[in-house]
Amino acid sequence: MNSKLLAGTAVMAVFASAVVGYRSEPGTWPSVHVVATSMAAESGAAGREVLYWQDPDGKNDFSPAPKKTPGGRAYVPVYEDQEASFQGAKPAKPQGGRKILYYRNPMGLPDVSSAPKKDSMGMDYIPVYEGDEEDGSTVKISPGKLQRTGVRSEPVTRRALVTSIRAPGVVQADEHRQSVVVLRFDAFLNGLEHITTGSKVRKGEALMRVYSSVLSAAAAQYVTDLGIRDTGGLSANRGARQRLENLGVPDAIIKDIERSKQGSLTVVWPAPRDGFVVEHNVVEGMQAKTGDVLFRIADLSVVWVLADVAERDLAMIALGQKATVTPRGYPGKTFAGTISLIYPVLNKETRTARVRIELANPETILRPNMYADVVIDSGSNKPVVAVPESAIIDSGIRKTVIVDKGEGSFEPREVKTGSRGDGFVEIREGVSDKDKVVIAANFLIDAESNLKAALQGLTTGGEAK
Repeated sequence: MNSKLLAGTAVMAVFASAVVGYRSEPGTWPSVHVVATSMAAESGAAGREVLYWQDPDGKNDFSPAPKKTPGGRAYVPVYEDQEASFQGAKPAKPQGGRKILYYRNPMGLPDVSSAPKKDSMGMDYIPVYEGDEEDGSTVKISPGKLQRTGVRSEPVTRRALVTSIRAPGVVQADEHRQSVVVLRFDAFLNGLEHITTGSKVRKGEALMRVYSSVLSAAAAQYVTDLGIRDTGGLSANRGARQRLENLGVPDAIIKDIERSKQGSLTVVWPAPRDGFVVEHNVVEGMQAKTGDVLFRIADLSVVWVLADVAERDLAMIALGQKATVTPRGYPGKTFAGTISLIYPVLNKETRTARVRIELANPETILRPNMYADVVIDSGSNKPVVAVPESAIIDSGIRKTVIVDKGEGSFEPREVKTGSRGDGFVEIREGVSDKDKVVIAANFLIDAESNLKAALQGLTTGGEAK
């Protein structure tokens, strides 16, 4: 009889709880299962540890302390024996006799503890053992996490670094291989050879026929002097010959006068060098004044390429460096040249310096004012310690690499860099060719290292919680 009375009382209690829940939160009848669970939890709470409190409707909402919903319903406690992942969980013990320095937050938060504890989600704090961290920046990562984050390492090597400096260029005629045809006296052009602008001429080839009274008088005087010299009356003939030389008469014409012993009213004027006629300012029958430029002839067997090198690359070029020139009109052809001059003035609009490259042009493919692409190889053939460019973490203030010490241990090191080339960076200080550096996902390890350094600062300050 008593058992039936007790059972009836329990049923009435459940119904009464349901009615109270409905009145406290209009329109919503509480789950009988939740109420029963709460009652069972309260009845069996003695001697059990509560891990956390969960929303009574099973929503993804948790609390480290007792809490109620906005409608006034209490959160449901979750005990240790109800979470399989925490069953049998015990504080970490020292490994191999090593001393536990402190316990750090499992979620990476700047929170440490001097004793084992759990966070608000019930996760155990992670023990940090003596010797795990030589300093606050050393990081240890599990093999599984390394694989998930895509961390890759590569040995530091010694290699010769070559940097290719690219610049646009323009072909120009060599200033030392140009000549002009100018008369030092007034003359008439009695005849012109069939030579036009762009014609190729050879040294000594006839360009025009010239008549000048001044030239004829000088030639006649020289013939007279030659006759007197032959009779023994004149020991030297420098007077009249010197006058012809002063008038700019070519040596070949003077020798013709000596051989023929007679002057001429007109003189055939020869080309002063091999090359192309790039300027033609004569017309048959015209009078040429003293100093007029009649022809300009350029030898294009050797040409210059004037390249505009960016200001930031000036430190990597020097006189005598080799350069490769590819004319845009002939993409498949390349020419090898040498830097002969770095001009002393920068272009203030483009912030570039002009560099002169001399190169042979035996087939005269390269023509003045032709555009070309220039590649200058800078660097030394001496091997240096180098790492891939992706291994460098540049904060703007310092440069860092992550050294892989093996077995999931990593250490950030500040380095001093040098030249670059072929995707590698010279390391002048910080690592050696015996080290191994991280080349992928290194920024993740660097962030972890910064966190570890902060945690280490907390513990050394004696502020462990």
